[in-house]
Amino acid sequence: MQTLSFTEENYMKIIYRASKLSSPGKTKEVTTNEIAELTDTKPASVSDMLKKLAAKGLINYVKYQGVTLTTDGEAKALLVIRKHRLWEVFLVDKLNFSWDEVHDIAEQLEHVQSDELVRRLDQFLGFPEYDPHGDPIPNEKGEMNSKKKVYLINMKIGDKCDVVGVKDTSPLFLKYLDKIGLTIGAYIEITDKIEFDQSLEIKVNNGRTIIISKEIANNIYTLD
Repeated sequence: MQTLSFTEENYMKIIYRASKLSSPGKTKEVTTNEIAELTDTKPASVSDMLKKLAAKGLINYVKYQGVTLTTDGEAKALLVIRKHRLWEVFLVDKLNFSWDEVHDIAEQLEHVQSDELVRRLDQFLGFPEYDPHGDPIPNEKGEMNSKKKVYLINMKIGDKCDVVGVKDTSPLFLKYLDKIGLTIGAYIEITDKIEFDQSLEIKVNNGRTIIISKEIANNIYTLD
């Protein structure tokens, strides 16, 4: 597999993630403006990069139309994501970083080019299937054991569930979840849904009852 620059790898990862934001199992075309917004880059600069990636056979790109990844492009994107998530596991499990500290560090480590290092890291960690935020880790073949997740806001009064992931991985949000005990694996019972603002009253780990906003509940995943 051809070696890409730091910036090119970031583009592949961003295009992959943006293309998967549609219905489960489907892939949508990603526009130049979407990529520009996600990379905080001018559309003209994005267009130049897309031309380079298309010339390398990594994306399907026609000016003024949406972008999709080729088979090779998706494989490259999944490799970057695989490295990122493995490093997050390493940082949390082996170096005792908290889950709100690891994203930016993993952003740097994901660009290490040694395939052997990645294989040994995976083996050393015991071949984890999920990162500290509940996101699936692609294996060497790019396969992921994705769970069918739903937002906590969709749960009904009386439902019981476990926290299996988060959509918002910003440090501020993760620190707040730590504070109220809604980390991965937390057991939740929905005791009430406030009609006025759709906030939820929940019991956490069969203990204290708290109220969380609709916005928070829309950023927490549980199993369908």
